Amino acid sequence: MKTQITLTILLVVSIFNLSAQKQQQEILIIGTMHTVPKIVKKSYKPMLKFAKKYNPEAIYVESPMANDDKSWEYLKNGWSKGYQNFYRKSDSIQKTFNFNKNKFDILTSKQYNNLTSLEIDYLINSYLYKRDNGNYELMLYLKKHGIKGAKKPTRHEDGDLTYKLALYKNLKVYNMDDQQTNKEYHIAWNKCVKEGRKNGSNVIGSKINKKQYSTAKIPAILRRLGKHTNKRKSLNILHKMSSFSYVKENTEGCLEGKKYWNERNMRMAKNIASQVLVSGKRKNIVMVGASHVIGLEQELKENYPNLKVILMNEY
Repeated sequence: MKTQITLTILLVVSIFNLSAQKQQQEILIIGTMHTVPKIVKKSYKPMLKFAKKYNPEAIYVESPMANDDKSWEYLKNGWSKGYQNFYRKSDSIQKTFNFNKNKFDILTSKQYNNLTSLEIDYLINSYLYKRDNGNYELMLYLKKHGIKGAKKPTRHEDGDLTYKLALYKNLKVYNMDDQQTNKEYHIAWNKCVKEGRKNGSNVIGSKINKKQYSTAKIPAILRRLGKHTNKRKSLNILHKMSSFSYVKENTEGCLEGKKYWNERNMRMAKNIASQVLVSGKRKNIVMVGASHVIGLEQELKENYPNLKVILMNEY
């Protein structure tokens, strides 16, 4: 009798563990190259094929959070003309647009291929009103290219990869970027470069860049640049360069740059994890500039151990 009870308990525990493991939420990170040269304009295709096969329930994109006032305060006059233009339109339409939540909810529940042109226009204005840059860009892409996306590569992986995936899966996208200290990061970058002219760090950085470029030639010719970029070795080099970990001396500017880079990745990871945990969705995919992948992986694994974090080439 005692043996039977023990076996029963072990069986129940085993089933519980398997169930918990099966339901564990996971985050798959894919590193993108944003805008690519014409010669590698089709590099997104293997990544898109992989992402479709992964079959995500949610897609996270490198666009600022709608409620991140600090980022938008910078971006409205910041580095990106696109974000400047978006903010002006958003600021203007918030004063004039008659947003109807019921209508919005009905339209966002429809299949993309069932939306009329006027309904797409309403969603474009609604996302502008809500300052939701990711879905605003997605609706513009749908309006311009249709449900199947652009016939020819646009060279912009946000569209070629991310938005084609979103349309294929009939999913909206979730914003997760943070640019609160991007101005300070670029100031520190310039400062680090000036310091590097004297201590030899720039020579080291130049050699790393040349080697990275050289190793990417064959994958680019074979249309495997996306997969090459997502190799851990490539990602580590990109992280090393963006976080100034390659420098010969930890000078003031380089240390400031590293600080701002790591803090941005930390806040981006928080934006991702907080939304994933609230949503309860199991399969989540993050499309982000390849330089961020290692930093995001580190932050997510360290601060959110209940989430399973996977890189594209290690899935």
